[in-house]
Amino acid sequence: MTEQSTRRDQHRRYAEDHGLAEAHWRALGTGAHLVVTEPARLAAAKAAVEDVLHRIDLAASRFRDDSELVALNRGGGRPVEVSPLLAQALRVALDAAVWTDGLVDPTVGAALEDFGYDRTFTLVAPDAPQMPLRVREVTGWQRVELDDEKRLVQIPAGTVLDLGATAKGLAADLAADLAAEAAGCGVLVSLGGDIAVAGDAPPEGWPVTVADTADQEVAVGAEQEQTIVLRDGGLATSSIRARRWRRGGSELHHLIDPRVGRPSEGMFRTVSVAASTCTTANAASTAAVILGAEAPGWLAQHGLPARLITVDGDVRCVAGWPEPERVSS
Repeated sequence: MTEQSTRRDQHRRYAEDHGLAEAHWRALGTGAHLVVTEPARLAAAKAAVEDVLHRIDLAASRFRDDSELVALNRGGGRPVEVSPLLAQALRVALDAAVWTDGLVDPTVGAALEDFGYDRTFTLVAPDAPQMPLRVREVTGWQRVELDDEKRLVQIPAGTVLDLGATAKGLAADLAADLAAEAAGCGVLVSLGGDIAVAGDAPPEGWPVTVADTADQEVAVGAEQEQTIVLRDGGLATSSIRARRWRRGGSELHHLIDPRVGRPSEGMFRTVSVAASTCTTANAASTAAVILGAEAPGWLAQHGLPARLITVDGDVRCVAGWPEPERVSS
């Protein structure tokens, strides 16, 4: 009996059958997936994507000792001049904090470290003895000072910025745009399931499988899946099922609720959102998981099509997201 195919196998077969070309590799602590409409231009597109991801990593990683963000976090409350790219990433994070009313807050980094997420996730012990879990008040995005013109940033001493809820979406958007420009064709860039498309889409659009996890090695059909079609913009999925670990028998995850300074305990375990950019989709999906029961109404108010999965596994679709029975899986 042959083993059941994985999502990666499914994507590879689809690309081959439709005259596309794709590449997979690891970047930013997750899986990077690139698809192009012109196979001969794959190398050019991949080089552009790799360049963007390298620059984002150097600017905004919380886990590289040589990153700008780490230097800023260690700045002791002094004004720090940052690069144009980090200034852009910080502006995106602060704008997301404004329009989500603080549900997405870049100052949750210290809380993540307190709960054990203090290194790249592959190095975080999946299970460890009980440790003192300090629940601290989140500094708050309002106390981050950013002078966009001078690119000067000042944060209170002891604050640890984490741009995880927005930087990956920004990276996907920038990578897709630059790859499409470099390759002169349509491209799809996925970073751990956060997806941006640019250039001319295939005639049938970009089919994207949305599930309860972005793991490409999960067997096809092993969990609730739905295929939708993207023609522009982006899509992102946030889930408490990803990046989980245990301390003394307690289950923890990476989506911190800034209102209480600890992992979110809302009613939705996974939220996927489609938007005009992956950056917006990423922030919205994170905010929706944290918001909980009010998330469907909030997403509908903002006109953001979304698929939400409750902690019990029930699926809800809002704001024009197609119902599962109307879409092939």
